[in-house]
Amino acid sequence: MTYRFDLSKSITDIGPVDWERLAGRAHPFMRYEFLEALESSGAVSVQTGWQPLHLRLFEDDECILILPMYLKNHSYGEYVFDWAWADAYERHGLDYYPKLVTSIPFTPATGPRIATNKPLAEVLPLLSQIIQQVCAERGISSWHGLFFEGKQHQHMKAQNFECRLGTQYHWFNKDYQSFEHFLESFNSRKRKSIKRERQKIAEHDVTIQCIEGSDITESLLNTFYHCYHLTHLKRGRKGYLTQEFFSNLLQTMPEQIVLFAAQYQSKYVATALCFKDNHTLYGRYWGCIEEFHSLHFETCFYTGIEYCIQHGLQRFDPGAQGEHKIQRGFEPIETWSSHYISNPSFKQAIVQFLKEEETLMRTQMNELSKGLPFRKGE
Repeated sequence: MTYRFDLSKSITDIGPVDWERLAGRAHPFMRYEFLEALESSGAVSVQTGWQPLHLRLFEDDECILILPMYLKNHSYGEYVFDWAWADAYERHGLDYYPKLVTSIPFTPATGPRIATNKPLAEVLPLLSQIIQQVCAERGISSWHGLFFEGKQHQHMKAQNFECRLGTQYHWFNKDYQSFEHFLESFNSRKRKSIKRERQKIAEHDVTIQCIEGSDITESLLNTFYHCYHLTHLKRGRKGYLTQEFFSNLLQTMPEQIVLFAAQYQSKYVATALCFKDNHTLYGRYWGCIEEFHSLHFETCFYTGIEYCIQHGLQRFDPGAQGEHKIQRGFEPIETWSSHYISNPSFKQAIVQFLKEEETLMRTQMNELSKGLPFRKGE
């Protein structure tokens, strides 16, 4: 048998058949429809600094592996921050960009990144060689695989990729029967605090609706996008994603979309758009038109927890960052990225940095865990 690979500048050059055969449809962000919508809407393109360069590996004439990749000339939209690495390269008169990134653009959610019908241990030695070859032939400084799920990250480590530890805050369903049952696991003071926050929403006479998939109307999608856009404008920048992107997803994968919409005096005043698979709810995009006390917590956290309990989902990933999630029952978890650095001197320095960073990160996670609201023994 012989092996060969190619690189595609558009996901449409690969097509949905092989992609779905290898990646499946379970995880929303590795679906062909999600990644194609990023490209066709213009959110991912040469102009935005995310040039698709997807890799296919063939065994004889059969495609056995697909690796989504993007050639980048910046580090925006990744959520694994390497700006200091780029600065160090520049100070030494070297180019850090372009670099190669395997990630789901603008989506810091852990999940599968390598689509294959072969055992990872069998194909990763080949993939490692290919990544190094592509970097050498194209003058690329590095490759970065972001938010790898645990099994894939461990296999990458066995191939001598450098691994970087990060953290997020996720909620886990411990067979809760209701939100009240969940709160029973809290200590008294933290339980009262959550109840006060939820009571504030009731006092404002704000209600939260859950609208799923094909029930999301075009009008409601317009309201959502207005909220999403306003959130970024408040920070003085434009959102990465276009309304066309969301419209495409509503047409192609509605069964994995959930929208929480807050209503006040018959008007929608806030929205939180989520995705789901069979086990996890993923909170992704939030925005509001009017401000109310605790509205963000209610729309983005508590309603999502209730949804998971009602639908038997085991985990709620509400998005990156936010230590305030700890006191609301979201636990610090490990996230992992894998890295190939072509320059030997910089590789050595980055390896040392990652060792020191991991020690600090584990210390931080231990300290954060002390702030969890659960009663002792939970």
